[in-house]
Amino acid sequence: MEDSQIYEYLPVLMLGALAVMFSFGILVGSVLLGKKGKRTPIKDTPYECGMLPVGEGTTRMSVKFYLVAMLFILFDIEVVFLYPWAAVYREMLRTDPGLILGAMVSFLAILFVGYIYALKKGAFDWH
Repeated sequence: MEDSQIYEYLPVLMLGALAVMFSFGILVGSVLLGKKGKRTPIKDTPYECGMLPVGEGTTRMSVKFYLVAMLFILFDIEVVFLYPWAAVYREMLRTDPGLILGAMVSFLAILFVGYIYALKKGAFDWH
């Protein structure tokens, strides 16, 4: 019985091997049969919307950008946690009202601490 299960995967393995051979065959065929072009330094420069590239390719980002991204994550996760809480609120209110209220109060307290921290760091100032 175990031998028959192995034989069921044989067409899948054959298809995978055929896909790998086809992709490598196409790459080798394009190298062997393709037209060789002359490469000039102008062709090798990066194209920047018609402008000549000046300066570094990567610029340094301000720390403010990352701070805003972290604040977005902080306050976006709030919605992710509030939705399931609201979905089970009525059921848990009947069985365990202290647990459902305590969980939300503790979550909002942690969120409020994060908000106060961001406020003291000046994350909401857009100078």
